This record gives sequence, structure tokens and C-alpha cells, in this order.
Amino acid sequence: MNRIAIALLSALALAGTAHAVEYTRVRAEQSRIDFGYQQMGVSMEGRFGTFTSELRFDPAAPAAARAAIEVDLASVDTGSAEGDAEVATRTWFDTSNFPVARFESTGVKALGGNRYEVSGRLTIKGTTRDVIVPATFTAQGDSAVFDGSLTIQRGDFSIGEGAWKAFDIVANDVVIKFRITAAAGK
Repeated sequence: MNRIAIALLSALALAGTAHAVEYTRVRAEQSRIDFGYQQMGVSMEGRFGTFTSELRFDPAAPAAARAAIEVDLASVDTGSAEGDAEVATRTWFDTSNFPVARFESTGVKALGGNRYEVSGRLTIKGTTRDVIVPATFTAQGDSAVFDGSLTIQRGDFSIGEGAWKAFDIVANDVVIKFRITAAAGK
């Protein structure tokens, strides 16, 4: 390789590291957390309207990334006021005693192709479980979008007690989907 080619490659490599960006400012208005489940064999969906999050992600150093999300469980939208009121009760989320669900990352593993595995601890209704969340990262100008989903078993978190503890009417699997948009921070 000639000296000009080596100098050009070196300049490109340095330019890539000089432009490394750390995303830290979550844009809540462009972010969302949804969920899906089966009830009597029918697919149902909902979302949470209010959550807070902290994020530090540099695609050049994913192992140093950190994320924490707190979801206001009373902000649930099941598609009906009656459903919203029901899931707030002690039988389901028990929002008077457990107002938030929390996820806190413990590690990030790059899988290649802008795909990652985010290890962390998920706490719902006073129960904490270790989880692994597959996610993708897409840079979009001065912002980035993190998309992912995770399947949990509602029984592991005592979501649905008493007559609802069985999984014959409401399935055990709940798919949590998220899209977090973040801007580069200073």
C-alpha cells in the first residue's frame, strides 16, 4: 500500500473516532413502551403513556452503556377505561403499592449489525428478575432509535392473582416492546 493510501485510511479511522457520539438525552415524546398478550386466544395490545429513562450509549463503546427505565403503571392504556381500572387493582399491577416497574441495565453485548443484548434487572410488583433484552440501534442524524422487545411471564411477577392466576383466559406470556429515541448529549 502506498503512503497516500495509508494516510487516507488513517485519516478516515481518526475521523470515525473523533465523531463518536454518546446518546444521553431521551426524547420521551418520540419514545414508547407497548405490550401485547393473548386473552381467550385473541391478541390484545396496550401501552404505557408515562415513563422516565436515563441512557448513556456510545456505539463505539457499547460495553460501557447504561440504561434505566421507570414505567408509571397507572399510565396503562388497554384500550378501555374499564380495562385500565381493572389492571390497576391489587390483582394485577397493584399500583397503589407498586406504582412503577423498573428496568436497570447491568451490561450490554454487541452482536454485530447494530444488534445488541442488554442484560438487566426488571422489577415489577416488588419482584426482581434478571432479563436479557434484544435491541437494535439506528442512528438518525443527531438522534438514535433503540428498538427492542422482551417476553416475560406474568406469573413470575404475580400479575394476575386469585382467579386470574391460571393462564387459561389470560396467557402467561406478555411481550413488552419499546422504541426509545435519544439525542446526543454533551
